[in-house]
Amino acid sequence: MEPAGSEQRGAVRELRLHLVTWNVGTASPPPDVTSLLQLNSLGPTMDMYVIGLQEVNSRITNFLSDLAFDDPWSIFFMTVLSPLGYIKLSSVRMQGLLLLVFVKHVHLPFIRDIHTHYTRTGLYGYWGNKGGVTVRMSLYGHTICFMNCHLPAHMENTEQRLDDFEKILEMQFEGENIPSTLDHDVLFWFGDLNFRIADYGIHFVRESINNKRYNLLWEKDQLNMAKKKEAFLQEFIEGPLQFKPTYKFDLYSDVYDTREQKSLFWFNEKKRKPAWTDRILWRVKNLCQHASKEGEFSEEEQTISVTLNTYISHMSYGISDHKPVTGTFGLELKPLLSDPLIILNPEGEWSAEHDVLISYSAVPEFPSSAWDWIGLFKVAFRHVNDYVTYAWVEDDEISSNKDSKQVYMSAAEIPDMGGEFLLCYYSNNLQSIVGISQPFQIQPNRTLIEKDLTQEENSWMQKPDNLESLDEF
Repeated sequence: MEPAGSEQRGAVRELRLHLVTWNVGTASPPPDVTSLLQLNSLGPTMDMYVIGLQEVNSRITNFLSDLAFDDPWSIFFMTVLSPLGYIKLSSVRMQGLLLLVFVKHVHLPFIRDIHTHYTRTGLYGYWGNKGGVTVRMSLYGHTICFMNCHLPAHMENTEQRLDDFEKILEMQFEGENIPSTLDHDVLFWFGDLNFRIADYGIHFVRESINNKRYNLLWEKDQLNMAKKKEAFLQEFIEGPLQFKPTYKFDLYSDVYDTREQKSLFWFNEKKRKPAWTDRILWRVKNLCQHASKEGEFSEEEQTISVTLNTYISHMSYGISDHKPVTGTFGLELKPLLSDPLIILNPEGEWSAEHDVLISYSAVPEFPSSAWDWIGLFKVAFRHVNDYVTYAWVEDDEISSNKDSKQVYMSAAEIPDMGGEFLLCYYSNNLQSIVGISQPFQIQPNRTLIEKDLTQEENSWMQKPDNLESLDEF
């Protein structure tokens, strides 16, 4: 794990972001998400995964359980991604809406000011079955916001969808000096946005899809139509819809809605017309400012740019009537932060046979707190609370000078079996990990291992004689 701050100040850095949106229709996670997350891709690995789900099972028994513990989908993605070196950086849940952000360990010291928010729009703002969940952060000094939305359904509700999205955009994060959603350098908007294909009948739509003539349907897509009329939507960019509409499918198939459904009073509903309900869009603030000015951006001004590499659906997943959609992006940015706030290292050889030491140093402007702590984590840790043990930086301090400080951990807290671990410094004021060590080995507790071997030998020596007679039968 190379320290990200080792790169030259001002050098352009490219980060790879993989974004998922999926209405999972209250289903449990599928057996495998290798293709969904592009884990077998031959190219460079992703730096960040952002996963937006809609209609996660939120029946009262499930929801109360998920409040106390991580929900099954969060556990599932952590189980997949943590062995690959990703930590769940943040998450936010509002009934069936769930937003998860995973990031490579190396970037943790350069991600700060993480905040979450949710906005209800169902039942006139009193119910969270529809609305948006949002995570924002500072990434290498640039402000990034991710917004997962589930907007009202049905063909006739276009205006309601637009009104609800405007309401979600108006939300404010709690805290000082946090920009509004539209003032972030980059804003990603995605989810089950529920826009439909207007005017054309179901047979024309299906025939166009069967012939892969998707372009015939683009101009009647309600979101594309709204982008031409609504000023606030014109600033959002979307890749070309070169994949089949992602709704509505029979379960476990790639066949569009064939089942007759009973509605109120037992009248049969019409089969649903296919639609691109599941979308990923983005907005770059400096491009929006540039659009209203003459001339071109100077190289110094354009400090972040977004490139869409792939925008596809995944037809092999059939657990719900929606197909998941993913977008893979390149974020090219000039880091405004080049050095971590904290550098920390384990001192000497570590084992559970003796107390151990940690040394760390902080930049002069670091806002330290008595509630800061250093955690010992397994290398494949899942989230910030997944520590093995921790030490308070003030209470457990044993030495200090102008260059560095030392903190101890008790031998009783160190894992006896040893293994590969790393240290993270958590800042209470910044509510994030601000320093991370290189992975290191903890030696097994030899005293304990020798004791276990002795006990095992003694148990064999004390084997009862009558067992030998049983062997004859």
